[in-house]
Amino acid sequence: MPEEKLAPGLYLVGTPLGNLEDITLRALRVLKEADLIACEDTRETEKLLEHYHIKTLTISYHEHNEASRAVELADKLSQGVRIAVVSDRGMPGISDPGFRLVSLAVERGIRVVPVPGPSAFVAALVASGLPLHSFAFRGFLPAKRGERLRALGEFCHSAATQILYEAPHRILELLEDAVSVLGGNRRAVLARELTKVHEEFLRGSLDQVRATVKARGGVKGEITLLIGPALEGEEQETTISIPERVRQITAQEGLEERAALKKVAKERGLSKSEVYRQLQRGKTVKRDQNSG
Repeated sequence: MPEEKLAPGLYLVGTPLGNLEDITLRALRVLKEADLIACEDTRETEKLLEHYHIKTLTISYHEHNEASRAVELADKLSQGVRIAVVSDRGMPGISDPGFRLVSLAVERGIRVVPVPGPSAFVAALVASGLPLHSFAFRGFLPAKRGERLRALGEFCHSAATQILYEAPHRILELLEDAVSVLGGNRRAVLARELTKVHEEFLRGSLDQVRATVKARGGVKGEITLLIGPALEGEEQETTISIPERVRQITAQEGLEERAALKKVAKERGLSKSEVYRQLQRGKTVKRDQNSG
């Protein structure tokens, strides 16, 4: 029985992460029958279209023109145009453009159709060897270090596997921050270049993965970092008060209070001034208790 002609609407089409064979028959049909393909990078998408002899017209739709282009594409959808949206790799909208256009289409009552395909974080997760019963996809953490430390602190005690994307030039910084906030013993997997010739999984503790990346002078390619759930007893260790933690570091590592304060600020993703305020508050409480 022949397939029905593609109906008007917005189609979110999953495309290969690297290996061009990782595309569904339905995705190929949608790309062929659509009136227009909105691409994160037209040059990347043209490689796929040429491989499968697809002649559909393409238009750019990326983070720098998303606001204006989404309105333009929504207007076309309102006129009955059939539009397929693709990212360079994987599912559009997952850490890639797509959300604005989908929101406009929903507001206007336009049909939105997902055409499932590859997703880097799902592929990395199922092959990681980390627990799958509960996981959280975090995408890219903030580039600014203070914000990144605070974000890492949010899942200190989480029982879920955490999944992150990161750029090659920032991956070592992320691993070093993760070790400082979560501890070096937390299980971790770095997956890179999934489905491509140089696909690789680095497995071990956070500290072991960090050491490997550092010894190599960094790693290249598309990177997914997975961090395992909190270890048993880790919550008790990381919920120690700031004054107690400062005293602990000065005693165990022989550091002066100022150096210990700086280290605690880094661990907790807080400013040094905030740690200092809490330290002084703790000292005041202790004096009051002793005087009473």
